[in-house]
Amino acid sequence: MLIDSHAHLDSPRYADDRAAMLVRAAEAGVGAVLSIGIGEGPAEMRKALDLCREFNAQRAAGGCFPQLYASAGVYPHNTDEMDDAVLARMDGLLAQPEVIACGEIGLDYFHEGAPHDVQRHGLVQQLEIASARKRPIVIHCRGKDGANQRNGDAWSDLFQVLAEHWRPTGLGGVMHCFSGGWDEARRSLDLGFLISFAGNLTYPKAQALRDVAQRVPLDSLLVETDAPWLAPAPHRGKRNEPAMVVETAQVLAGLLHMERQEMAAATTKNFFRMFHLRPDVGN
Repeated sequence: MLIDSHAHLDSPRYADDRAAMLVRAAEAGVGAVLSIGIGEGPAEMRKALDLCREFNAQRAAGGCFPQLYASAGVYPHNTDEMDDAVLARMDGLLAQPEVIACGEIGLDYFHEGAPHDVQRHGLVQQLEIASARKRPIVIHCRGKDGANQRNGDAWSDLFQVLAEHWRPTGLGGVMHCFSGGWDEARRSLDLGFLISFAGNLTYPKAQALRDVAQRVPLDSLLVETDAPWLAPAPHRGKRNEPAMVVETAQVLAGLLHMERQEMAAATTKNFFRMFHLRPDVGN
């Protein structure tokens, strides 16, 4: 069994075939999916939980769907929309048993969005709520291409925030769609994070990322799609979906000289351990 540790199942791109898409995932051997609850903004962060409950009920009634879990959080670029009402809504969602993580949250200095200081403040606010609810976090981090000390470096700022506000909790989390170098991976591991690789690991020009993946300990790895984006080769440019996590897992297994089934078992075990879940979703 494989777990897609990060998919945006509430994307409008699945509006016409969401159920069929999830059936394809189950048929491909995907036993569970973490449905990311950021929506198109804070007003929609509940959609992931609603989908989780809808399809889990159908699964319990005999439907061929993966087990769904949900997260809730405010994406870095939307942190300028955060207010007390948004934070209260997120806190309420994190109290639900199906919502196992806070995220994706973090810093993004690559695209235009909320000012960097607003992103950092918003991240700290969300860490405080996640800590109180004892939920691991799912981190998004993307810096500018090359060093840009004048505007700050997203990874450096992220690690500074996490060291001060998150390390003491011992809750850990997931570095989603990891795209950093070995130094960023090592520092993430030191903070108790799992490192999740997406379809971009399979791209021909991603050898540097594959070099990093080879060095990450097996008990610290996850795989994901980040669907509907980042479809693995040879589907690049098409809509991604959870069934395609199989191809990323195959590439990752090859890098570690393992069978795909071994990689599936290891990453599934890692997911259950991080989120304190019982390994019975395949039953």
